[in-house]
Amino acid sequence: MERRNFIKNSALAMALLSIYKTDVFAQHELFRAYNFKPLRNDVGIFIEQGGTIGWLNSSNGFVVVDAQFPTTAPHVIEELKKLGEKPFKYLINTHHHGDHTAGNISFKGLAEKVVAHQNSLVNQKKGAEKANNLDKQLLPDTTFGTKWSAKVGNENIKAYYYGSGHTNGDAVYHFEHANIVHVGDLVFNRKFPYIDRENGAHIGNWITALDKIQNQFDNDTLFIWGHSLDPEKVTGNKADVKAYQNYLQNLLTFVGGEIKAGKSKEDILKATTIPNAPEWQGEGIQRSLTAAYDELKGA
Repeated sequence: MERRNFIKNSALAMALLSIYKTDVFAQHELFRAYNFKPLRNDVGIFIEQGGTIGWLNSSNGFVVVDAQFPTTAPHVIEELKKLGEKPFKYLINTHHHGDHTAGNISFKGLAEKVVAHQNSLVNQKKGAEKANNLDKQLLPDTTFGTKWSAKVGNENIKAYYYGSGHTNGDAVYHFEHANIVHVGDLVFNRKFPYIDRENGAHIGNWITALDKIQNQFDNDTLFIWGHSLDPEKVTGNKADVKAYQNYLQNLLTFVGGEIKAGKSKEDILKATTIPNAPEWQGEGIQRSLTAAYDELKGA
């Protein structure tokens, strides 16, 4: 009897699998393209395309950190709504880049407040005007200089600005009760970073900002990264912050040494790895090398 049931159930499973293989819509339900994942104390992450989204499901409302794209933001909204009928208290941006803010528009009429550093607002508006798509933006209506805070349910959220880093408008957001910090693109985990000098990036100050982050938060703090070489490793600890800081320091040391040795910019850009930082991989090493060269040459 048990063998007959096993064969029967196996045949049914195979039949269902064959149906799903030929049904695109069913495949979508079986294998979601995104990951909506709780971390701890009602704070979680959402991964699909673009910068990692952080979220808070508090007793009296939701908070969302970054918004990816208009095609993906509705998915995190949909998942949060499954957790209860509550208002979206805050949409928060870590900085202005489109893979973090293009999805803001999906929160129009939904988020009570949109928060970002004051430079992030300037950069987002400037970029939208240049691209002639200001009508497709939801701009921050609440900005700050060095600090901002809000209480949502049992959670205290605090924002900190450490000066220029990845841009001149990057802020980190600390969910104090959960002890989780979303650092946005101030950390690229084992992935060559984008260094936006056009919008105020500065590697030297970025290194200092990472020092401040390590000093401010403790060994139990869980960090959310904007991007990671391994898309499953978008969270980590202070050791990962230190490792990324070392990458930036090694980048400046290497490029500075090459300049001192009389190497041309063209020669320097031929490098395929940064000495003493072999873990940093992927596409875009030339972006790092170019940014370091221009910064050191005062361009």
